[in-house]
Amino acid sequence: MNTYDYVQKFMRKYPMTIGWRLKKNSAIIDRHLNPGEEIRYAFVAQKNDRFYTIINTAIVALTNKRLLIGRDRVVVGYFLDSVTPDLFNDLKVRSGFIWGKVEIDTVKEFITLTNIDKHALSEVETAISSFMVEMKQKRKEETSN
Repeated sequence: MNTYDYVQKFMRKYPMTIGWRLKKNSAIIDRHLNPGEEIRYAFVAQKNDRFYTIINTAIVALTNKRLLIGRDRVVVGYFLDSVTPDLFNDLKVRSGFIWGKVEIDTVKEFITLTNIDKHALSEVETAISSFMVEMKQKRKEETSN
């Protein structure tokens, strides 16, 4: 499955999530997958810290190696953020009346993802937390051998 397939599945399940230009944003993730890297989970959010700003749609994808956040710019270019498990510190989830937000604390930055259907928050949290714990455990095992 490509990133857009995961995104469509997520949006069918959680239609209150706000997202635009999903194909173009998904294509950024697909373009930056490394050889042997596969998508495990993907969801839609706004990459900003204000619920009323709805023009910063991002696709967040968990691969078998890292977390990617892709955003297509309206005019020219795009943004791509990559978070490897060794940079991951903490995850916070906040639920509001309609939407929720996920805050990812990394060694280098603080990433806020908003306008996520509040019913999706537990699934998103489980996916990210499980992935990061699994990857950190693998890394610990590799370094101890």
